[in-house]
Order: sequence, then structure tokens, then C-alpha cells
Amino acid sequence: MKLYNTLTRKKEEFIPLDGNKVKLYACGPTVYNYIHIGNARPICVFDTLRRYMEFRGYDVTFVQNFTDVDDKIIKKANEEGVDSSDIAARYMAEYETDAKGLGIRPADIHPKATEAMSDIIAIVEALVEKGYAYETNGDVYFRSRRFKEYGKLSHQPLDDLESGSRIEVGDIKEDPLDFAVWKAAKPGEPYWESPWGNGRPGWHIECSAMVKKHLGDTIDIHCGGQDLIFPHHENEIAQSECANDKEYVRYWLHNGYINVDNRKMSKSLGNFFTVRDVAEKYGYEPIKYLMLQAHYRSPINYSLEIIEQCASALERLHTCRDNLDYALAHADNAATDSSAPFLASLEGFREQFITAMDDDLNTADGIAALFDLVKACNIHFTDPKPEADCKAAIALFDELADILGLLYNRGQADDLDSEIQALIDERQDARKNRDFARADAIRDQLSARGIVLEDTPQGVKYHFRKD
Repeated sequence: MKLYNTLTRKKEEFIPLDGNKVKLYACGPTVYNYIHIGNARPICVFDTLRRYMEFRGYDVTFVQNFTDVDDKIIKKANEEGVDSSDIAARYMAEYETDAKGLGIRPADIHPKATEAMSDIIAIVEALVEKGYAYETNGDVYFRSRRFKEYGKLSHQPLDDLESGSRIEVGDIKEDPLDFAVWKAAKPGEPYWESPWGNGRPGWHIECSAMVKKHLGDTIDIHCGGQDLIFPHHENEIAQSECANDKEYVRYWLHNGYINVDNRKMSKSLGNFFTVRDVAEKYGYEPIKYLMLQAHYRSPINYSLEIIEQCASALERLHTCRDNLDYALAHADNAATDSSAPFLASLEGFREQFITAMDDDLNTADGIAALFDLVKACNIHFTDPKPEADCKAAIALFDELADILGLLYNRGQADDLDSEIQALIDERQDARKNRDFARADAIRDQLSARGIVLEDTPQGVKYHFRKD
């Protein structure tokens, strides 16, 4: 498997530090509001990375943090007149609702910044002791220029980083490029006791502390959005490698931006959408599909037309999977058609999928392999086939869809499928008994629920009407 490493700017063969064990860390949300569709991309992409690595036999420990103390959280709490912990708890729960809706598996560990204060303070103490950080008026700043490799992730000269940084410049800092690892408490803010007085951590230090606490000094993969390369991940590298005297991360993965109607998403432009907004109209699964239908490093565009195209593509997948269930239920083991070529072709689709995903998690080509399987199944199962064909096709379809994290709501539809099938069977019995009034009543009942019946040579099928 090859991954594009932001640190080296090239694809590299992925080789874990420890056999088949993989230490994977992803920057999670700052919980002060609902997540927007830009936030959803790394969540979906790196959930798929984890799934695929497990499929390939790696033993993955996946850690994704929650930033539950931050300027934005404090501002929101002050606006509502509540404690900042209430805001954090509320939006952690909302995040979990959206993540579940997107079919995201929970991380093995979901640490919170507020639960890592002793670890954060220990790193800051080590940096001060080694001369990489200094205290002034209760704040502690990291001396960026003292770390000789500062800028190695963003590949920018220090002067360019200084002029383009979002780091606040103040008279109390020795250098404009220095950044806070500890902030003195302000009135009305939450705080923790420290050797430098009451305060709270800077944003960057929390991830360094949680990585060290849960995964160790050096990890295999650290991932997040492209916007985190500088300053967040650059600063993580600096403070971690200076505190621990070890390489921090071996492979850095970053996903591309999301535009809305070909413009950068911004509240000021009025093109800002939360995941919840979109899901209420289209459901969650089209959002998940949108995030995977392009290569993760490429920018993608969100528009109403595109999300509707994603919904249509998913309908094709669901229809094929339903047809496979139908084929299995009506299998004919006496069928004379040769199955050997079809069964052989299934392994070809599997290899096509693996080749795509091994090439820097190319989910776009992985989805293409799944649709090639769909096309083959639609052709092969036009008439009854042996049970072995049906089971083999279903097994491969489910395997590939599960790695991509698609069609994850099928299990929730089992009860509905049983209920609908029972009504269809009752209607068929009514027609045989010439009870046409009852048969028509059942058809009308199903139609009112948006369910259209279709008589085929293999029996009655159904699908949901598109309004």
C-alpha cells in the first residue's frame, strides 16, 4: 500500500513501525457548533482509511480527539450564559449523531483535551526546561526558530510562514513566529492550575499530549484537513519532537478542500451548510458518497445537482443489492448456464478494488470497481442462477461496500423489507383467490408509502418512487 506523505511530498510504501500494528491519529472537531460539510470530509475519508487497513490485515489503533476547551467554545458559552463544559457536551452529542448518521465507526479512543491536562503540563514543563519554551506573564510560548526543522511539513521558509501565519503577534513574545503552548487565565474563563499560574492549554499542544498518552512518542499516521498543515500540524511536530527527542509522525495525510457551487465555503458568502442541514433534505448517505467519489487529496465541489447525482448513484447500488437478495431467494440450482466465468470475474473485481485502494486510498477508482461489479451482476442475474452465484456476488458486494462505508443502512431496512414482502405475498394470494378488491387495496396501501410494484418474469419486485 502506498500513501502520499505531506512531509516528503511523494507517495511512499506504507511500512508500519511495529509489524502489522498501526497507530493512527486524526484531529477531531472543536465542539462548539454542528459540524459542516467541510468537517465531514476528513471524518469520512479517514474512517475509510481505517476500514481498508483493517481489511488488509493491519491491527489499527485509531484515536480521534475532541477539542472541548477553546476560544470558540468559551465565546459560545458566554453568549448563552452557560458553562463552557455544557457547550462542549452538547455539541459532542450532536457530533456523535451526525457521525452515526454518516455511518462512521467510533474511534478506539476519543480523548478530550480537558482530560489530558496533566499530560499537557508535563510536555510544557519539558519544553521550558530544555529552553524551547519561555514563560511571560503566565503565558508560555514555544520558540519556533529554535527548532531547526520548523516549516518542514508546510515546506515554507520561516519568513513566509511568519508573514502568512494566523498566529497572534504581541509585545510579550520574543518572536512573532512563536506560538502559545499555555495561556494565562482571563476573567470568566475555565482554568487549570499549573507551574505558571492558572490557565489553559494552547490549541496545538493538546494533540501532542493525547498522541503521546494514547499512542506513544512516535506514531505511524497523523491525518486531518489540508487547512491544518500550518500552523496546527507544523506546531505539533515542533513541540513533540523537541519535548520527546524523537520523530513524531512518519506519514502525514491531508484531505483537500470542499467548495460550494465552485466557491470557497464561507458564512459571509451565505454558502455555509452543516451536515445536519443537508441530511435533513437528502439523508446522510449521499453526503458520505460525495466525500468518497473523488480522490481524498483533490478538491471537491458541493452543489444541489451534485448531491442529487450522489443520491442517484446510491440508488443504483441499493437496487443492485436488493436484486441480489431477490436472485438468492429465487435461485435455481438446476440452471444450466455456466457459472465458472462469472465466478472467476468476481475475483477480478476484487483485485481491481484492491489495486485502486492500495494506490493512496483511491476511493474514486474503488467505487468504479464496485459499479463494474454492479454492471456484471445486472447482466448475469436477468434469469434464475444457482445459489452459489448469488452468494458469491453478495459476499463480494457487501465486502467492498463495507470497506467504503456505504449501504450501511441496509440492516435497518430488514424489518421494513419483511413487512413489504408480507403485503406483496398477501396481494398475490388475494389475486389467486380472485379477491381483487383486497389486492387493489394492498397496492394502494403500498403506493401511499411511495412503494411501486413491478411484475417481472421472476415475480413481483418493488422499489421506492422518486418524487
